[in-house]
Amino acid sequence: AGGRGKDGAPIITFPEFAGFSDIPDEDFLNVVTYLTSIPSLEAASIGFIIIIDRRRDKWSAVKASLMRIAGAFPGNLQLVFVLRPSRFIQRAIADIGIKLYRDDFKMKVPIIMLNSVSDLHGYIDKSQLTRELGGTLEYGHSQWIHHRTAIENFAMTVKTTAQMLQTFGTDLAETELPNDVQCTEGLLFMHTDHHSKLKDELKLAVKQGATLLTCIREPVTRSANSKLSPDELENVATVERLLAQLDETEKAFDQFWTKHHLKLEQCLQLRHFEHDFREVKLALDNLMEAQAGFADIGDSVPRVEHLLREQKQLEENGQELLEKAQSLALHGEQLIQNNHYAVDSIRPKCVELRRICDDFTNETKKKYDILGKSLELHKQLDKASQWCEAGIYLLASQAVDKCQSQEGAETALVEIEKFLVTAKEHQLSNPKEFYNQFDMILTPEIKANAQRILKKLEDVQEMFDKRHVSLKKLAAKQTRPVQPVAPHPESSPKRASPKITRPAGALPASSLVLLQLAARVQFPGTAESVFLHVSVHASRTSQIEQTLAFQSHIINELIETERVYVEELQSIIEGYASEMDNPNLVHLIPSVLQNKKEILFGNLPEIYEFHNRHMLHYYLLSFLSLRIFLKEIENCIEKPELLAQCFLKRKEDLQIYEKYCQNKPRSEALWRQCGDSIFFQECQRKLDHKLSLDAYLLKPVQRITKYQLLLKEMLKCSKNSEGTAELEEALATVLDIIKSVNDSMHQIAITGYEGDVSELGKLLMQGSFNVWTDHKKGHNKVKDLARFKPMQRHLFLYTKILLFCKKREENTDGHEKTASYSFKNSLKMSTVGITENVKGDNKKFEIWYNGREEVYIIQASSVELKNTWISEIRKVLTGQLEACR
Repeated sequence: AGGRGKDGAPIITFPEFAGFSDIPDEDFLNVVTYLTSIPSLEAASIGFIIIIDRRRDKWSAVKASLMRIAGAFPGNLQLVFVLRPSRFIQRAIADIGIKLYRDDFKMKVPIIMLNSVSDLHGYIDKSQLTRELGGTLEYGHSQWIHHRTAIENFAMTVKTTAQMLQTFGTDLAETELPNDVQCTEGLLFMHTDHHSKLKDELKLAVKQGATLLTCIREPVTRSANSKLSPDELENVATVERLLAQLDETEKAFDQFWTKHHLKLEQCLQLRHFEHDFREVKLALDNLMEAQAGFADIGDSVPRVEHLLREQKQLEENGQELLEKAQSLALHGEQLIQNNHYAVDSIRPKCVELRRICDDFTNETKKKYDILGKSLELHKQLDKASQWCEAGIYLLASQAVDKCQSQEGAETALVEIEKFLVTAKEHQLSNPKEFYNQFDMILTPEIKANAQRILKKLEDVQEMFDKRHVSLKKLAAKQTRPVQPVAPHPESSPKRASPKITRPAGALPASSLVLLQLAARVQFPGTAESVFLHVSVHASRTSQIEQTLAFQSHIINELIETERVYVEELQSIIEGYASEMDNPNLVHLIPSVLQNKKEILFGNLPEIYEFHNRHMLHYYLLSFLSLRIFLKEIENCIEKPELLAQCFLKRKEDLQIYEKYCQNKPRSEALWRQCGDSIFFQECQRKLDHKLSLDAYLLKPVQRITKYQLLLKEMLKCSKNSEGTAELEEALATVLDIIKSVNDSMHQIAITGYEGDVSELGKLLMQGSFNVWTDHKKGHNKVKDLARFKPMQRHLFLYTKILLFCKKREENTDGHEKTASYSFKNSLKMSTVGITENVKGDNKKFEIWYNGREEVYIIQASSVELKNTWISEIRKVLTGQLEACR
């Protein structure tokens, strides 16, 4: 009931109950064990006081009670009070029995037999006894059961909650951190949600304990005079202890959760950083690749200026990306400063981003320096060339008849000397100094051009020197008496017209033609007079000369390089390929090369035969033979389509280059195995070649590009003329061949496609893209992943099918990486549709299949590339529609 002895010992009362002896031992033990567990350890250690009320019972009941208590009481006993039977006979029996059976009870504590309740009051205060024992202690059994049940339930709640928190904490500690943003966000959401639910459980448990505490304290709250019994105070202490335990558990869990939540947030920060790093790194690599593509240093002032503008545009376009990379690196440094756990992963990426930015900046500066040097060089070359042209024009414009007089000769001499004063200003510096100054950009082509201009300078300077000497003689000649002599024409010897030989670059083409004509006519006077006479005619054609000079340079270069090209092809076939069949050299040929001549050389003999018999080498020579007379020269200027026709007529024949380029990877792989053999060294020695065979095997690849550059230059100087369309068509033909060659090189690297690629129709486009997929049918996970992480796919667009491949790069024997394309998927063009614009990104478009059952979202690297692909796909679909109609 909650009473206590004078020393604080808990009191357990056994009230009168007729069926006490019928209670099973197990039930008795359970009840007594429970009652002894209720008081605090401190109170229980004092020892329990037991009061057995048997006033209305018999001695047998007293004996049974004492025997059961002695045999099964689990607690520490202090005293046992027995209210003996009140009837006289039973009391007497009880007195005798207690004396006789005291030892049988096996109790080490006193057993005090009491005759009445008043005797009990002498030992225990009334306030600690219930009314049944004459006391004032308030006790309601139903309320006692209610409180104890509530306390037990609350204790179980506290225990269950603690176990849930411990289990959750163990799960958190054992959870592996995801490797992508999506999964990390999902895990963070799931753990946070679980944490919130557990916190709600904690709040409910605390609320339950507080409510229970209020209920136990309710009598004191209701009446200031009321006091809680010791057991009720014990109940309050128990609930408070459980609440304190709950609070400690919550604090420990909160500390753990704070650390775990921080780690999850840092993991999410890391995954975002890594995702952004991959995107920025890919864009930076593309930017560096684009910059590396600017290898051209220009071959003229306009070209160099154009390259400078392109470089400036690339720099401006990359500025935003560089700022984004720097910002991402700064963000990474901030994560490190905030004690992020993945410092070892973040710091190298920050270093890499800054390194690439620095590389781009340094490389851009280097490009500007090189292009600046190139611009300065070409300006000097142009100045020198213009000075030569102006000098030639001056020489040609000086009238012959005026120079015959002393005054006229002096006037012409002043013009010559005045013009020569500008020589230092407009001419090139000393050739040796010139080459040293521009050594870093002197390609063979630029060096050859510089040498031609230097030679032209020497020739023009020589012409001026001779003119200067001649005019000085005319200006200084003395008047001699004239002796009249009768003319005898029949005896006058015929003077042959002197032949004037000049370097090819010394005069404009029409002046040279007129000099050739002059060689057939008898002019009076010296050879210098002939030149002056020719110059009068040349001055009338100055307008033609400006256009013709550049065209003549291009065509002459085309003829000369074609001649050298054919000679080089011939030397390779005769000096290497044919020697492989030489029985005297068979022992020098490596075993790996046996019976593989067609792999090493490809269709090089076919290319040689084509150029030797049919191509520009002869066609252009016959075309240029028209330039014997001035009228034909003017016709050629008006009809540049004559040059274009030689390409257009051989359009189909030029496809042999595609076959050669397709074989090139096999050829290079074979060369790497046997290129250092004695056989090739011996062949190179006999040919007296400075370069090894592999350098010459690159010539066909370089040649087709050379045609493109020369046609572009020819087109520049023939704009707005009648033949512009033909030249543009010829250029488009060559560009189409180059594209076909490039596409075919990618196509032959496709692996894993079971069909025949040659049956897919013409290859129209190929390129790499980011691709997302979305399928209406199938596992939802496919859709979820498709929204976040793109696939890297290389697409091949044919007229009949669209192939999706995965690009792989592998190192080959320590050499540069070679690309291959692993087949992944294909779509028939007859069953696809396109959506040209995707909301949120102007570089994306959609290709869908079977009524949007399968949707492929494709992201190009630029809007221009996207539009090009859409245009080609639209052409294919339109062509199919027209075919159906």
